Amino acid sequence: MNSSDDAHLTETLLDSRTLCDGSFLKARCDTVRLPDGRQARREYIVHPGAVVIIGLLDDGRVLLERQFRYPVGRVMTEFPAGKLDPGEDPLACARRELLEETGYTAGQWAYAGGMHLAIAYSTEIIHIFFARQLVAGAAQLDPDEFLEVCSATPQELALACRSGEVTDAKTLTCTLWLQNVLAGHWALDWQGQDEPARP
Repeated sequence: MNSSDDAHLTETLLDSRTLCDGSFLKARCDTVRLPDGRQARREYIVHPGAVVIIGLLDDGRVLLERQFRYPVGRVMTEFPAGKLDPGEDPLACARRELLEETGYTAGQWAYAGGMHLAIAYSTEIIHIFFARQLVAGAAQLDPDEFLEVCSATPQELALACRSGEVTDAKTLTCTLWLQNVLAGHWALDWQGQDEPARP
């Protein structure tokens, strides 16, 4: 599926301007040269990147959370996740987010890969981590953060994805990863707490 020469598909930046410079997201409008020489505009969101954690509980269930997501106006069921701080290592972010949102720490971590969430209009990349040997503790939520920690069997999660109960894109993608890892089709390189399970 890869090509060694994608010049016939590549767009070249000519000019860039900022549309919005928020504390979290930034919006840009770029003028590009198309492969055929014409020009076009590309509006997109600049995102700092994020992590998502597939937490494997000792009883075979996976760690999930439910929280109200304002842009879509509903409570969503999803894997724990969070954005990278400036210069933050993705594994450090995964450890921090797991603890802050759920109270859990993990004895072992494995990096699964990255996913681009909305390639047509965002730079966002989400780094996927698996975590196991989980130990429960107290969550450390931000003052404006309200969520409910829950769990499900992989089969229950897959059914929720199939029925439309779970529609979060990162959780759908992670469910695919989970199914393939549990079936033995996709291998993970598990690392201890102090080892670099990095992208």
